[in-house]
Amino acid sequence: MNLLNVVLPWWSRWLVLVSAAAVFGTICYNKGKQVKGEEHLAYLAEQAQRSVGIAKAQQLVITQTQIKYVDRIKTVYAKGETIEKQVPIYVTSADAARFAVNAGFVRLYDAAWSGIDPGSAADSDREPAGISLAQVAEVEVSNATGCRAWRELALGLREHYRQLQSVTNANNK
Repeated sequence: MNLLNVVLPWWSRWLVLVSAAAVFGTICYNKGKQVKGEEHLAYLAEQAQRSVGIAKAQQLVITQTQIKYVDRIKTVYAKGETIEKQVPIYVTSADAARFAVNAGFVRLYDAAWSGIDPGSAADSDREPAGISLAQVAEVEVSNATGCRAWRELALGLREHYRQLQSVTNANNK
């Protein structure tokens, strides 16, 4: 008989061996959990850093777009005002006397801007509307200016969206 058999029975040796394996496994398992936890924290830090980068890039795009398109829209309105001031030069009182605006024109014009059907033409549509040709020109210059400003705004929003997508996608890689 050897000394180990006398001192410890077989079941206690087996229990010591299993306990040692369990302790060793727990240590290794916890070490693995710690490594995975550190990897997760590093991932979260990387995502936070990316988010900050995206936010900074998007803010730059917002600022650049605002500066660019606010100036463009101001320019459109300034040009419109300049053109409107020239109406008396291009449409004189003699022109207004020669070319009358009839009620039918006004009815169609209002229908076009409101989207409402003007209805059937009537004899009253041939009568003068009491609006001078110069007034029509001023209104049209104003309408065209507004439409051009909205066009610039729509183009600016499209460009703004494309740039936001671009900087977001660039910072997500």
